[in-house]
Amino acid sequence: MFGIVGIFLTMAMVFGGYLLAGGKMAVILHSLPFEMMMIAGAAVGSYLLSNDSHVLKATLGGLVRAFRGPKWTAQDHQDVLCLMFQLLKVARENPVALEQHIEQPAESTIFAAYPRLLADGHIVSLIADTLRSASLNYDDPYQVEERLSRRIATMREDEMHVPHALQSTADALPALGIVAAVLGVIKTMGSINEPPEVLGQMIGGALVGTFLGVFLAYGFVAPLAVRLGAVIKQDLGFYDVIKSVLIAGLHQHATNLCVEVGRQAVPDHVRPSFDELETALRELKKAA
Repeated sequence: MFGIVGIFLTMAMVFGGYLLAGGKMAVILHSLPFEMMMIAGAAVGSYLLSNDSHVLKATLGGLVRAFRGPKWTAQDHQDVLCLMFQLLKVARENPVALEQHIEQPAESTIFAAYPRLLADGHIVSLIADTLRSASLNYDDPYQVEERLSRRIATMREDEMHVPHALQSTADALPALGIVAAVLGVIKTMGSINEPPEVLGQMIGGALVGTFLGVFLAYGFVAPLAVRLGAVIKQDLGFYDVIKSVLIAGLHQHATNLCVEVGRQAVPDHVRPSFDELETALRELKKAA
């Protein structure tokens, strides 16, 4: 919603101010299709040239993600803490029973209670791999924490390819606008014998290229890159919460304390309160 409002406000303020200052849209509208063809076409071409198929496939989804916002809600954070509580409890009370949950998560009654979490392969593998390793005596908290941090960092590097590619495109757009403007000047110089009013319109049309390059770069593409990067950062923080609980569990803290460590790792605006989480955990204990 805010993204749509931002686009509308940007367009309204820029072109509204231009019109209020006495500017005429006819010059811009006349040159817009040709300048946009050169600038946007060159930008898309360079984007295809500089990125592999993985980034290209992820770009459209990334743009949708930038407008949609972070994936994980406050309820999801509470759910993952409840999930971790149940798994750690089983791991300590009946390690043999844990095996069926981590080896076949799709058939696990614990995972099945949280379909949004189960649908995310990264969450399932992060939890299952760590608990499986702990059952095989790879349970040094510091080594496991380093391994999990590297794994999450690899995920972050992979997902940040699209924001970086968009930012590179934003950096290139002003220069592409200059290219379009120079071509317009070349065209104008070829008609130097025309009357001043005609030359003025041609020069104005050439400058539309410079305007479009800068406007598209700093009004749209760069903000989208920043927004997508922020969304990815917040979404990946979800895995840091899981890591915090797992590491606390390897330190042999009480299960409730492990979950509280994870709760405190949740960003403020989506963090469940202590009472909310305690109520949810009590409900789980009653259901068991």
